[in-house]
Amino acid sequence: MNRPVLLVLGDSLAFHGPERPEPADHPRLWPNVAAAALGARAEIVAGTGWTARHAWHALISDPRVWALMPRIDALVLGVGGMDTLPSPLPTAVRELIPVLRPDGLRRRARAAYLRAQPVLARTFAAVLPGGGPVALPPRLTVDYLERCRSAVLAVRPDVPIVAVLPPPHRAECYASVHPGRLPAERATRTWAQACGVALLDLPALVGDHVLGGHGNPDGMHWGWDAHAVVGGACARLLRAGGR
Repeated sequence: MNRPVLLVLGDSLAFHGPERPEPADHPRLWPNVAAAALGARAEIVAGTGWTARHAWHALISDPRVWALMPRIDALVLGVGGMDTLPSPLPTAVRELIPVLRPDGLRRRARAAYLRAQPVLARTFAAVLPGGGPVALPPRLTVDYLERCRSAVLAVRPDVPIVAVLPPPHRAECYASVHPGRLPAERATRTWAQACGVALLDLPALVGDHVLGGHGNPDGMHWGWDAHAVVGGACARLLRAGGR
């Protein structure tokens, strides 16, 4: 018998465990925990560092998503957290580093960026209005979330939709600073209320876990306990119809 399909557009939190990235079908990842609780299967479309913009591009550009769309029974927009991270250099510049050639130049550029990132993040947070630039400003995050919501409902008008509030981090690579999180949370709450989208409150669900040092040593990704809690909460929201 075909099981219902839960489409999760996510970032690395959707597939990264307490030690490393895991295969998308790992049963302890939170999308799979949620799907199992609903008697469904999760289709995880996600990438490291993905923002709401990446989710939108996957929705309109990935033929795997197109193939899934007629059959999905629920949608989780599990993006928005990476949008809030400090971005001392423009995101486009950072994403060009992997394609630099020759290899030596690429390695030097990456090493220099990784050295500079925590210093600049801490400095910008202290001296710039609003704490400095982030990977994606809140107004653009909610714009892309709304594009995703509208596009999916145009094809599947009755599917429940759940989005997430950006979780906290204590990552050394960002000097543990996170001034962009609260503005993004406010913008996401306003959008979700206006559009009738249910919200998975990640700060409430994983805040103590992450900030208490119980997750991945990178200070950003979660341990299995947090995956279980998030997956269970997501299933409850979807069982209630995504409201």
